[in-house]
Amino acid sequence: MLADDAELFRTALADLLERDGCVIVGQAADADGLLDAVERHRPDLAVVDIRMPPGHHLEGLRAAVRLRRRHPGTGVLLLSQHLEVTHLDELVGQSARGVGYLLKDRVTGPDFLSAIRRVASDGCAFDPEVVPLLAGQRGGARRDELAALSAREREVLALMAQGRSNSAIATELQLTTRTVETHVRNVFLRLSLPDEAEHNRRVLAVLAYLRSAPRARATTSASASADSVDLGRKPAADDWSTASP
Repeated sequence: MLADDAELFRTALADLLERDGCVIVGQAADADGLLDAVERHRPDLAVVDIRMPPGHHLEGLRAAVRLRRRHPGTGVLLLSQHLEVTHLDELVGQSARGVGYLLKDRVTGPDFLSAIRRVASDGCAFDPEVVPLLAGQRGGARRDELAALSAREREVLALMAQGRSNSAIATELQLTTRTVETHVRNVFLRLSLPDEAEHNRRVLAVLAYLRSAPRARATTSASASADSVDLGRKPAADDWSTASP
């Protein structure tokens, strides 16, 4: 399901996804249309622009929160022209599964297509520019939840939150894949995550990372004051480069 008021962008996005084997079950130009269409079609994934009619503030984000409340089995990938983190933690809620947020500049190439599959498959994909703000790397102290992690382990976890695979993390940090695997195992152990499938443990680790800092208050949008809304809370994250179709 695609939701964006710009018909040209929707059409181009639909073409990109269909050429990659995705089925577009519906499109919407506003938040109400999105919710109605999801109710009818129950898609695996909704790709939603944060700003939509009528106010072009956070209608898309508000709709995404309601969507996740009503249809937790539908993944939500938010897109935005500008970096917006106000209230984004309320979309993530208590579970980072099946949720993502990318800047529209990233809507191209294999990484984006992998992110689509990852979020649709109950994983997560957060834009590299979003992760530091959500995790408080630009000010604010971390809570004790991550206190046991080394600086390198935090770096690895931050890249996990962006949806990087172990091999991609190794390339970024100029480490061997085996070394990254060791860091990832240590993250699981230090966060006392249950011994279950690695996919689930990565999701739980990312969730711990995202909630480890004070709630993000910043936004680079000049209209932040107009975007102050009460979104409520709701559930539904991991490495986009290893997503299966």
